[in-house]
Amino acid sequence: MDPRTRRLLEGPIAPTLVALAAPNVVMLVAQVAITVLEAYFVGWLGADALAGVSVTFPLFMLMQTMSAGGMGGGVAAAVARALGAGRGADASRLVAHAIVIALALAMLFTGVALAGGRAIYGAMGARAGALEAALAYSNVIFAGAVAVWLFNTLASVVRGTGNMLLPAGVVLGGSPILMTLSPALIFGWGPFPRLGVTGAALAVVAYYAVGTLVFFAYLVSGRSLVRLSPWTVRFERALFRDILRVGAPSLVNNVQTNLTIVLLTALVGSFGTFALAGYGMGVRLEYLQIPLVFGFGSALVTMVGTNFGAGQDARARRVAWTGAAMAAGVTEAIGLSAALFPHVWLALFSAEPEVLRTGATYLRIVGPTYGFFGLGLALYFASQGAGRLLWPLVAGLSRLVVAAGGGWIALRVLGGGLSSIFAVMALALALFGTVVTVALHRGAWRLQRKP
Repeated sequence: MDPRTRRLLEGPIAPTLVALAAPNVVMLVAQVAITVLEAYFVGWLGADALAGVSVTFPLFMLMQTMSAGGMGGGVAAAVARALGAGRGADASRLVAHAIVIALALAMLFTGVALAGGRAIYGAMGARAGALEAALAYSNVIFAGAVAVWLFNTLASVVRGTGNMLLPAGVVLGGSPILMTLSPALIFGWGPFPRLGVTGAALAVVAYYAVGTLVFFAYLVSGRSLVRLSPWTVRFERALFRDILRVGAPSLVNNVQTNLTIVLLTALVGSFGTFALAGYGMGVRLEYLQIPLVFGFGSALVTMVGTNFGAGQDARARRVAWTGAAMAAGVTEAIGLSAALFPHVWLALFSAEPEVLRTGATYLRIVGPTYGFFGLGLALYFASQGAGRLLWPLVAGLSRLVVAAGGGWIALRVLGGGLSSIFAVMALALALFGTVVTVALHRGAWRLQRKP
C-alpha cells in the first residue's frame, strides 16, 4: 500500500486532517484574496459595474461549486474509495471518465449563460448600466467555462489521491499573475487595452486555462498515484456510475445553495441598485465561506472516502466530526468579526453610504450564523466521501424553502424591509447546519450503509 494511503487509514485523525487541509486552506486564502481584489478593482469603475458583477457572482459560483465541490467531490471520492479498496487501475481509469463529464457540463453552462444571461440577470434586478456590465463580464467567463471545469476536475483527481500540495501550488503560483493581469486589463496598464469588467473576466479565464495545462502535464507524467494515458482509456458504465452516484446528488445541493442566493438577490434587487450592490458585497463574504470550508472539505472527502473504501466506517465518522468542528470554528470566527466590524470588509469595495448601510445590516444579522453554515458544509463534504448524501440534500432544501419562501412572505405579505429578509436568511443557515448535524448524530451513515 502506498504510504500516503496508509496514513489516511491509520494516522492520527486530527494531525492528518490538518496536514491534508493546510495546503488547501492556504490555497483558498489566496483565492479569496483574488476574489476580494477583483471586486476592489471593479469597484473603482462605479456602482453599476459593481452591481453588474455582483449579479453574475451567484451563477459563476454555481459553476465553481459544481465543478470543485459538487462533481469534483464525486470525482475525488471515487478516486479515494478506489485507492482505499486497492483498485489502483480503476482509480486511473476514472480520470478519463471525469474529463468527459466535465466537458459535457462546461458546454451546458456556456450555452445557458450566453443564451439566457440577459433574462437571468434582469430577473435578479440588474437594470441599464448594471445589466450591460453583468453581460460583459458573464459572456467572457462562461465562454471559457471549459477551462474552469477542467481545472477543478483535474485538481479533484489529484486531491483524491491524497496529494493536496500540487493544487495548492498551482493556485499560489498563478495568484500573483492573476492579481497583476486583472487590473492591467481592467484599467489598461502598460501595453494592455482598457477593457473594464471584460478585462477582469479575461484574466480569470486565462488563469484557469494555464492551471489546467499544469494538471494535465502532471497526470500524464507518471508521478501521480493515478495516471492519464490515452492507451488505457476504456469507458465503463460502472466507473461513470461511481462518480455520478456522489457527483449528481452533489450538483442538486449546489443548485439549491445558489438558487437560494439568486432568489434572495431578486428580492433585494427591488430596493434598488445601491441596495443590490451592498447586499452583493455582504453576501460575497458568505459565498467565500464555501471555498474556505472546501479547504477542510476536500481533506474530508479524501480521508472519509479512503476509510469507507477500506471498510473503516467508525473511523470515517470520527474524521467527519473532527473536520466539521474545525470548519465551524473558523467560519464562526469570521462571521462574528464581520458582524462586529462590517465596514472593515465593505469599505474595500465602496464608499457609497447606501451600499455600506445595506451591507452592514446584512453582516450584523447573518454573520453570527456563519458557524452553522461551516458545520453543515463540512458534514456535506464528509458525506460525499461516504457516498451518503440524502441528509445534506434535505438540509439544503430546508434552507432554500425557509430562506426564499420566508423572505418572500416577509417582504410581500408582511411588508417588512431588508432587515426582515436578512433575519430569515440567518434562520435558514442555522437550520441547514442543524439538520445535517442531527442526522449524522442519529446514525444516517449507518442506516444507509449497504452490506
